[in-house]
Amino acid sequence: MSAAGGAPTDDPGAAPSRLPSLGRGGGGWVGLQAVFLCAAIPTGVLGSNWPPATSHWLALPGGVAVLAGAGLLVGGGAGLGRQLTPFPRPVADGVLRQDGIYGLVRHPIYGGALLLILGWALLSSSLALLPLALAAVFLDAKRRREEAWLVEQHPDYAQYRLQVPRRFIPWVW
Repeated sequence: MSAAGGAPTDDPGAAPSRLPSLGRGGGGWVGLQAVFLCAAIPTGVLGSNWPPATSHWLALPGGVAVLAGAGLLVGGGAGLGRQLTPFPRPVADGVLRQDGIYGLVRHPIYGGALLLILGWALLSSSLALLPLALAAVFLDAKRRREEAWLVEQHPDYAQYRLQVPRRFIPWVW
């Protein structure tokens, strides 16, 4: 597999990805992802709290986002089973998962992480919305790099992308 092949967008006929591999298995993507995701913790702790009148209204959606995020993370990990890897390059002998949560969304683990950050921001501080926005942009780029590798390894991935248009969060995004 070449590090630059595949389709970077949801268009199956798109040009090869221009995103770098950042290491053999994409380890650089994992390191950067950790920075973006972990930045939510101190921003939520150190940022000013939501106003009391607002925080009461944000508690329920914040809790729902945390639970939904945890569900996506667990469902995505369980769906991959032994194929689960922190790296964006798929395992060499892996099978394309199209059932379970992967029948609803292509990257539930990324979506789960984003929902966890959203929930944390709603429960803690508006400042935590900043790393959420940065993580969303970053994870979308990582998704494009990963999907380019998936197209190389699984020629039917292009059709799967058309059948499952949501990238991160079922019925939403």
